[in-house]
Amino acid sequence: MRLKNVKGAKERIEKSPYIIENPENYKGKFNTLFKNENPINLEIGMGKGDFIIKMAKKYPDINFIGIEMFDSVMVRATTKLENEEIPNLRLIKMDAALIENIFDKEIDTLYLNFSDPWPKNRHEKRRLTSQNFLKKYDSIFKNSKKIIQKTDNRKLFEFSILSYLDYGYKIKQISLDLKNDDIPNETTEYEEKFMAKNMPIYMIEIYKN
Repeated sequence: MRLKNVKGAKERIEKSPYIIENPENYKGKFNTLFKNENPINLEIGMGKGDFIIKMAKKYPDINFIGIEMFDSVMVRATTKLENEEIPNLRLIKMDAALIENIFDKEIDTLYLNFSDPWPKNRHEKRRLTSQNFLKKYDSIFKNSKKIIQKTDNRKLFEFSILSYLDYGYKIKQISLDLKNDDIPNETTEYEEKFMAKNMPIYMIEIYKN
């Protein structure tokens, strides 16, 4: 998908009080940023922020951090937050490949919502559910590991299930049609578009002790 440039996006992002500057300085101590010991949940590839903003409002006793690498997308989230006061929410502009440099044994739940499927075989290691990334995630989880993934891409979903199982994860719940299953769900902006077209949304929640 080609991203449209947004004029002044970088400057607007930097001015947002929700942006964590120099996040590597908080490695292993993000609880000091939130000034509490509440669980920290992380979304990689937060897009325009709909999901994580909804979650932070719904669960004030959980801290949420959203990661996004593109200015043109991140600025949409910071714009939505301009008139909001959500103390349990922070955002980081970064590449997920560097996640080991930012977090250390402090994440409770990881969300992977509508990640890039990288459909070509030669790009398999770039998929956020590849074993290449699962190894990176090992060091960021506080205790047991928990990942919740949603996608509209069936091939990515199938690939992800096999990747998780091969890496030792167990399935807690799974859905092949999230819209019509009785599972609590906060939607992303992409998800609402897909559901409006009656496209199936695939979801899996996995864990590893």
